[in-house]
Amino acid sequence: MDVGEAQAELKRLLSRVRPAELPKLLDWIRTSEELDELLVDNRRVILQSIADDLRGSLPPDAMLPSETTAHHKMQQRARPTVHVDCFLYDEEQVDSLCERGVMSRTYCLSCGSHRTAPLDFISHSFSISELHFLFQNVLPDLTGRMLVDVGSRLGAVLYGGYVYSSASQLIGLELSEEFVRLQNDVLHKYKLTDRVQVLHADVCTQDTLLQNADVLIMNNVFEYFMEPSQQIRAWRFIMQNFRRRGSLLVTVPSLQESLSALQEVLQPSWVEELPVDYVYLGRDTDPDALKQIHLYRVI
Repeated sequence: MDVGEAQAELKRLLSRVRPAELPKLLDWIRTSEELDELLVDNRRVILQSIADDLRGSLPPDAMLPSETTAHHKMQQRARPTVHVDCFLYDEEQVDSLCERGVMSRTYCLSCGSHRTAPLDFISHSFSISELHFLFQNVLPDLTGRMLVDVGSRLGAVLYGGYVYSSASQLIGLELSEEFVRLQNDVLHKYKLTDRVQVLHADVCTQDTLLQNADVLIMNNVFEYFMEPSQQIRAWRFIMQNFRRRGSLLVTVPSLQESLSALQEVLQPSWVEELPVDYVYLGRDTDPDALKQIHLYRVI
């Protein structure tokens, strides 16, 4: 059933209600928490459906052969690390993959022995629960505002922003042409193009966009995909152009952690960190992941 059919069905239903009861029904529609819960569930269903579609287009680690820098940097980590995209796979789905032998949570410390240790998992996307937290708890009402996601990858922030916020524009910047194509396929299939756009562009070419953005999202955006010199160049460009007072910046991890790893100094009087209420959102939420989300305001 599409929107037009749903509207027609709703009108038919309302026409059958006794006139004396109609005001009560309309008041219930406006104020019912039951409907609010249903809408929240429907938003999650939309995101889960998008994730289902994307899983069918990607390998289990959701990484492309062209992401050579990311593959190399993961191999250089002190502990064996695998990429598990949190938007595509929740804990139950990871368990299912492990049971089927597609993925493992452990690695062998000594080949042929029973001595194993847990693998490190890393994700470059927010989970659906984290997206709900980001747009419902971290950010304010985004009505009339423009949000830019740097390194939009699979588009999780854009889809989450569409269903969980009233942002007037949601713009993704993505270097990979393959990921841009995947995102555009989703935008057209789910009819999200009225508010969402993906640009195949380097953030360092988007000075005007940054200068006009109200919200900037940066989730693990540079560390695994750029050499340190390129990261420093990108950070300096952002600090130079994302300057409009009151604009909001969301980073994972914190600015201090990202910049200290590069021995780069945070420009004084650029942003101030705002408190985030790390509320518990249910059993499928990782509290440690939520605490990696940091909110800043340009001053």
